[in-house]
Amino acid sequence: MQRRHDLDWVRVCAFGLLVLYHVGMYYVTWDWHVKSPDASDALEPFMLLSSPWRLSLLFLVSGAATAFLLGKARQAADATGTRTRFLGARSWRLLVPLVFGMLVIVPPQAYYEVVEQLPGGYHEGYMAFYGRYLTAYDGFCDADGCLRIPTWNHLWFVAYLWVYTVVLWLLWRLAPRVLDASRHLLATRLSGLGVLIWPVLFLGVARVLLVGRFEQTHALVDDWYNHAQYFGVFLFGFLVARADGVWQAIDRLRWPALVTWLASWAGLIAYFTRFADVDPPDTLRMAMRLAWALNQWCAIVAVLGFAHHWQPGDSRVLRYLVPAVFPVYILHQTVIVVVAHHLKPLAIPPLVEGPLLVAITFATCFAGYEGIRRVGWLRPLFGLAQKQTPRAEAAAAVAERP
Repeated sequence: MQRRHDLDWVRVCAFGLLVLYHVGMYYVTWDWHVKSPDASDALEPFMLLSSPWRLSLLFLVSGAATAFLLGKARQAADATGTRTRFLGARSWRLLVPLVFGMLVIVPPQAYYEVVEQLPGGYHEGYMAFYGRYLTAYDGFCDADGCLRIPTWNHLWFVAYLWVYTVVLWLLWRLAPRVLDASRHLLATRLSGLGVLIWPVLFLGVARVLLVGRFEQTHALVDDWYNHAQYFGVFLFGFLVARADGVWQAIDRLRWPALVTWLASWAGLIAYFTRFADVDPPDTLRMAMRLAWALNQWCAIVAVLGFAHHWQPGDSRVLRYLVPAVFPVYILHQTVIVVVAHHLKPLAIPPLVEGPLLVAITFATCFAGYEGIRRVGWLRPLFGLAQKQTPRAEAAAAVAERP
């Protein structure tokens, strides 16, 4: 099995885009942990350029990565005659950082949210807040409700990824014929224009039927629209990981997908602008839910198609970035929240402060990664394998990804 360096680059760039998106959340009118005093709707059209698809893309790539990891586990089992502990290894890789993140990395986000948004403010200091955080205090309330703590905030992606991995592993162990039949069906039906049509229909139906009934909570137990779309694309990535015909179709359709993505983005902007203060007709609302799905999938096909077409190869930069992505992801939102809060008294103009916040975030996160990868006991807390010899470490870095 050859490594898909194009998917490595897609994953690295998608997580980089996530950092930019969360910096943008500080400056738009949408609800977030801390807000700039200059927040406005000026940046929102550019946020909508990626918001329909960026997380779906990450789940799709994670599904493909899971296919390769399971393939390696099966090869190792066949070669040694022993059963590999795939699920145990994946659980360690994902759940340890999730728990550590909820206890250590995420609490400052909730603290500064309370400091900025609690009516009357919060003045008891971080340690007093942290004590309440650990005991699931439910008294941090405003007109919109109460803050639920402890929380996983941006680390919800890790929790969902673990649950989806468990479900897929169960299917792989208990219903391999179903997976094989599904893989064959997709390879047959999606080798042409169907790679655009069928996923759009699936995502569109899911959005029409579910998004109005289930709020997107990221709370796992009640998030059924998100489960439909995210597990759907995760499973899709797993099933087509080795389907060359599907990837060739994605490659061929990259330009039509790009044009359709940008056209549907313009339509979404026009729709949200026109009906910002009034309710749209129900028929139009349903149509725009389908347009959202069209935008979502065509963006993914465009990104994957151009990456597949360009075939970026291995490099020293990629070998550095692949293991860095997960620690940087774990750290980035807390860094953004803390730095943004402390930059606020300086009253820096947003056109200067925004790029500065991006630069500080990336610099801090990569500096953190440089420290984490050198300290043996920190590595598993951020999803890195135990430290090995330099040669073995380099091999492990490109062999594993969350």
